[in-house]
Amino acid sequence: MLGPDGWTMPVCEMDLRPGGPWHFVWRHSSGKEMEMRGEYREVKPPERVVSSESWGPDWPETLNSVVFSEHAGKTTATITLLYPSKEARDAALKTDMKQGLALSYDCLENYLSSLTV
Repeated sequence: MLGPDGWTMPVCEMDLRPGGPWHFVWRHSSGKEMEMRGEYREVKPPERVVSSESWGPDWPETLNSVVFSEHAGKTTATITLLYPSKEARDAALKTDMKQGLALSYDCLENYLSSLTV
């Protein structure tokens, strides 16, 4: 989740239990910062994690779920972001959100493929 080159994540706080808060801050080498926070609503290892997500007062809160499923020794993560309205979803899609997510998933794929089993 570090995003493009030039960004770091100096704050990564997670209390992974129902009701537990989480808070991430990204910092660009230019000094610009982005942050988001939320609360874990459901944690059911190894099947499901549900949390709220807020990027601040200018953006609506979303409800995010990650469902893990296994088939033939491979795990699939299905991620759903629930926006309060179609307009809120469309506004988010007009940002760099898709590119940022793609970079994060690429980093995760590279990391996982580097692990030895």
